[in-house]
Amino acid sequence: MFEKPDVMSLAASLAAHAAARQSAIARNVANADTPGYRALDLPDFDKTYRSESGADMRHTRAGHVGGEADSMQIVPPEISARGSLSPNGNSVSLETEMVKAADVRREHDMALAIYGKSISILRASLGRR
Repeated sequence: MFEKPDVMSLAASLAAHAAARQSAIARNVANADTPGYRALDLPDFDKTYRSESGADMRHTRAGHVGGEADSMQIVPPEISARGSLSPNGNSVSLETEMVKAADVRREHDMALAIYGKSISILRASLGRR
């Protein structure tokens, strides 16, 4: 009866993905001078969410056909194949990592905005402000 709305679950999944990706970016920046270190990254959220949700269909009630009811699982970081290696074998580019960090901040801010607006809508529907 009192289930979390899907939009809030989606926002929470987006925030969790942004946090995991920010962790991988921070690890890359910390190891920017480590010889032989390979940059890590996560796949984009939309690819991860769609692959975990069973194409584009989700099973949210017992009577629904197809899909899965599982929530998104954060996949471990994968090795990024893009970029060139430095003379010491390191593949981290600080410029690329800073651009990724800005994208992650945008994703996290969007997740918080979605969650906040959803709370506002729920409060308005209950007659509270």
